[in-house]
Amino acid sequence: MQPHPSEHKHHATPREELIKRLREQLPASAIISEVEALMPFECDGLSAYKNPPWLVVLPDTVEQVQHCLRCCYELNVPIVARGAGTGLAGGALPLSNGVLLSLTKLNRILAVNPDSRLAIVQPGVRNIAISQAAAAFGLYYAPDPSSQIACTIGGNIAENAGGVHCLKYGLTTHNVLSVKIVTITGELVELGSQGLDGPGYDLLAVVIGSEGLLGVVVEATVKLLPKPEHVCTLMAAFKRLENAAQAVSAIIASGLIPAGLEMMDKASIKAAEAFIHAGYPDDAEALLLCEFDGNHAQVVTETEAAMHIVTENQAFSIHIAEAEAERKQLWAGRKSAFPAIGRLSPDYYCMDGTIPRRHLAQVLQGIAELSAQYGLAVANVFHAGDGNLHPLILYNADVPGELAKAEQLGSDILRLSIDAGGTISGEHGVGIEKINQMCLQFSHAELEQFHALKQVFDAKGLLNPGKAVPSLARCAEFGAMHVHQGRLKFQELPRF
Repeated sequence: MQPHPSEHKHHATPREELIKRLREQLPASAIISEVEALMPFECDGLSAYKNPPWLVVLPDTVEQVQHCLRCCYELNVPIVARGAGTGLAGGALPLSNGVLLSLTKLNRILAVNPDSRLAIVQPGVRNIAISQAAAAFGLYYAPDPSSQIACTIGGNIAENAGGVHCLKYGLTTHNVLSVKIVTITGELVELGSQGLDGPGYDLLAVVIGSEGLLGVVVEATVKLLPKPEHVCTLMAAFKRLENAAQAVSAIIASGLIPAGLEMMDKASIKAAEAFIHAGYPDDAEALLLCEFDGNHAQVVTETEAAMHIVTENQAFSIHIAEAEAERKQLWAGRKSAFPAIGRLSPDYYCMDGTIPRRHLAQVLQGIAELSAQYGLAVANVFHAGDGNLHPLILYNADVPGELAKAEQLGSDILRLSIDAGGTISGEHGVGIEKINQMCLQFSHAELEQFHALKQVFDAKGLLNPGKAVPSLARCAEFGAMHVHQGRLKFQELPRF
């Protein structure tokens, strides 16, 4: 007896069905499915965690983004949005059963309006490209992450990125006027406005920093600022880390608001100097870069006041840079500190926590003690003015157990930040890296509110699942694990 013809019919797999649906509006070249071609997308800047994606989609129009999200929604396929992949918390780590939506082809600057001092850009526009486009009008975009030559505005919005000048000019959230997002159902929604305030709830502030859990940004309107008349950078070197930390507090307490106030310890100073020859003193235990901008008289007055403060706090060397080339070189050293640390160790794990400035010396001492306890060196380079720490834990991934040890050291550093009245992230986001520490920072009731907000935007939980906000079950398991290990006393556990 011959089998019925229908018995030979091929039933499409979920992946094949999705590809078929996607090709209704996207060219074949925009859909990557071959194993070898998927490998470059297996991680973001947190390369300790890798996972090849199921499928990569590269749309080049907003309509294609909408189509992709509709298809994923209708077929119940998870989706992770990705920018340049420079994130350091695993926020763009792909899924083995979902789509990685790369937005790098949406890279056009749609408008620069010098009269309104704003620019309208797509999410794949690089951070620095905005300032380059605005330079002809004497304007620039203030947030300047160290990765600004590569990172994109869409990723900056997802993580609420900062930079060395965020002390005076704010984070991404303070410099974005409105965004257009595509919801999981494919709807295009605009949040915010080009005015000083918009009607209704401030959903723009909710979306900025939401790490791709609520929607996919496809357009942003950002503020532009006039280039300052005069800029001056002060470099102060100290023999003791504590003196540099005290100088930071004293500068802020005096009423001065530097455009940037950065701090580096001996390890990061030496690495950056060897890497880029910025002119840093190699005998310093700590270095401050303090920049003032504004009109000429204001900058001179503020720089002199800062010189007096760092001298009182025992700076043994002070250098003033007013020429643009020299200032750029000093900042190039700071901005290259992360890659420069690669000269010291085969691998490093970059942390991101924020503490009250008054506790800088105390927390840095705590980090030194933890470093000795774990037997892993830690280099510190950070936004001292707003207390945003970036300890870099040096380890060797080829040594069995060293990554796990580095992770535990990082967890303990984040615990220090919480205990000091700070938070587990300043600008890198939570991603997968700090998801367990969310259980230490927030209570059961607070996490329930996060989940309720997520439910409003994404009822099926398809947008970047498993990132940023932990499940209550995960937190209960994390707490039980810590009790078992004896690391926390029972009364110290979060109450669930």
